[in-house]
Amino acid sequence: MSKAEWQFADEAVSLEEVLAVQNNLGVKFPSDYVECVQINNGASLEPELFELETGVEKVFGTLLSFDKESDEFILDVFNDYKAALPADVIPIAFDPAGNLICFDYKNSEVSPTVVYWNHENAGEKEMLIREEGLTVAQAEDLARGNITGIAPNFTAFLDKIYD
Repeated sequence: MSKAEWQFADEAVSLEEVLAVQNNLGVKFPSDYVECVQINNGASLEPELFELETGVEKVFGTLLSFDKESDEFILDVFNDYKAALPADVIPIAFDPAGNLICFDYKNSEVSPTVVYWNHENAGEKEMLIREEGLTVAQAEDLARGNITGIAPNFTAFLDKIYD
């Protein structure tokens, strides 16, 4: 079990609020994540370090919020970044540098992996197609190049948190 503690959570959110966002995004959130965000909406973690599958150390910032008034409302964050995010990738948290921790549904609609999306050099796919002459598939491959695996699921991600 994870030794991480959630801190500075926003107000708890109802299952209905989480499901409304899930339906809006067209995905099914894993139950461990749904249970976590209902209580720890917008929270940070202590300790806060985790490693990517490449061994690179990163810092957890905050879970995205399900509060529509928040600057980090999950749907607003998704809409802000979706032009550059690969298909089937849904942000769930920020790191302090503005990169995203996301669910990747590419290989499973019900059991997404947890991945890290680096915003550096992430171009908008439409622009890459238009200005660089890339195909949709090439632009998608390029977008996927900014993703690094973290964990096979949300609980495994939380178990990787350390100080």
